[in-house]
Amino acid sequence: MMRMKLPAWPGRMRTPKADASSTRISLRGRRAEAPRHSGRFAIAVGLFFGVYAIIGGRLVMWGALPEAGAAYAGIGPVVAARPDLVDRNGEVLATDIKTASLFAEPRRIIDADEATEALLTVLPDLDAKSLHTRLGGDAGFVWLKRQLTPRQQQQVFALGLPGIGFRTEKRRFYPGGATASHVVGLVNIDNQGIAGMEKYVDDEGFRDVQSLGLATGKDLEPVKLSIDLRVQHIVRDEIAAAMKRYDAIAAGGVIMDVETGEILAMASMPDYDPNEPKDALKKENLNRMSAGTFEMGSTFKTFTTAMALDSGLVKITDSFDASRPIRIGGFTISDFHGKHRVLTVPEIFEYSSNIGTAKEADVVGIEGHKAFLTKMGLLTRLKTELPETATPTQPKVWKKLNSITISFGHGVSTTPLQTAAAAAALVNGGRMIPPTFLPRSKEEADAIAVQVVRKQTSDEIRYLFDLNGRKGSGKSAQVPGYRVGGKTGTAEKVVAGRYSANKRFNAYLAAFPIDKPRYVVLVVLDEPKAEEGKSGATAGLNAAPTVGAIIRRSAALLKVKPQFGEGAGPLLVSN
Repeated sequence: MMRMKLPAWPGRMRTPKADASSTRISLRGRRAEAPRHSGRFAIAVGLFFGVYAIIGGRLVMWGALPEAGAAYAGIGPVVAARPDLVDRNGEVLATDIKTASLFAEPRRIIDADEATEALLTVLPDLDAKSLHTRLGGDAGFVWLKRQLTPRQQQQVFALGLPGIGFRTEKRRFYPGGATASHVVGLVNIDNQGIAGMEKYVDDEGFRDVQSLGLATGKDLEPVKLSIDLRVQHIVRDEIAAAMKRYDAIAAGGVIMDVETGEILAMASMPDYDPNEPKDALKKENLNRMSAGTFEMGSTFKTFTTAMALDSGLVKITDSFDASRPIRIGGFTISDFHGKHRVLTVPEIFEYSSNIGTAKEADVVGIEGHKAFLTKMGLLTRLKTELPETATPTQPKVWKKLNSITISFGHGVSTTPLQTAAAAAALVNGGRMIPPTFLPRSKEEADAIAVQVVRKQTSDEIRYLFDLNGRKGSGKSAQVPGYRVGGKTGTAEKVVAGRYSANKRFNAYLAAFPIDKPRYVVLVVLDEPKAEEGKSGATAGLNAAPTVGAIIRRSAALLKVKPQFGEGAGPLLVSN
């Protein structure tokens, strides 16, 4: 009978040969022990995977809690991603890019003096004393500089310093630079919105998403704004040119859709590049269009005239005696270029008569005057998505003298954006539509519109705008084919408690095409000087031509077709 020779188990001594029966018994014994070894092996494998499952679970838990995980690692909170901001056509206004930030682990620094000296050769803007203190400390982790440029990162890496490392973070980048800075706003070092629409996005709930660690950059839908980047560039370019041409200390402009309330463009100069956020803190870079209040001068005659006409107490065919100045409370109210005769309502508007406008306001009365301006949103804080909005100022107690001066734009300070929004209501059929920096359809606008004046009043204001645009101070804003109407305003600024004849705040409030207005355009110039070769510095000589330049360049982009020949005559107004 053949005998079977069993191989020896590794590491086990060979045993003496046995007979067949013992061999069979031995085999049966080994088969009986197999399940016992398999069970032990399964337990060992289970324990192995169990331990690693616990470790993996803890890692997932810490990863899901950025604040706690970062604290555990000693490196501070993770900078969360933000949604892109885009204009109405999808052009990127703000986006996230990856950047490297420099940190140190002082416990691993071999020589703090050497490390400090080496780092300063690449980053000379760092404070040497503070840097040395941080590198020579006992902390496990310290930031040295956030958001390095790629070149700086490479240069620091080339130093080969132990204990020095980089961490990839997200940095907000604004491709257009300063083009729409006051609308778009900016973020802080931790990618949190602190101004403009960036802050609005955070205030609307994104900050909570960030704090929960859910802002990963994936599936973050872009936030579309109402502005058109092409038109925005034109507005900024033209007011910058006007600021230089007329040697003004500041300038601003806005274009608003009168049918939807959408802001297509808004710029204020001087401005800043949000990629260099420190410049945003400079006082002169204030957003004057929504965060600055000014006496708007004769542009306010638009609202006084509308008030008088809408009250039913004054008709467009009525006349007022403007032959003599008004003397009240020790003050004399006169006209800049007085005609010294009786003026019709259209003539009062065309010649910008302070006397005639004051008498229109007197017919309505003090309380009616205040109520009308309040209804038009000119005396209360404007609510828009922008957090930078100022509250208008007005007299604590309105007296007759106050009503008279306010009628032609002195005594009440409001924001230029409010002025444009109120004017839009006067030319779109009388409906007040709150301005917005987000896209809004006409149907959505119609649902929230409030009728503030009669349609007839709106028609009459359009007629007066057209008259002044063709024959009055707005002639220099005319653009062939687009019929621009409006009202100029040249307000003396208050200096040391008194009105100064040498410092002005000029504005031109326009609408086009005036037969069926689609847009309101407002340009303001702060302390403009006379253009070289000219003697005057009134709004008709600087703000009005700037409006004309903006419309000339942007009308086609705004999809307004020019009209020539028929339909270019005066508007008809029913008496």
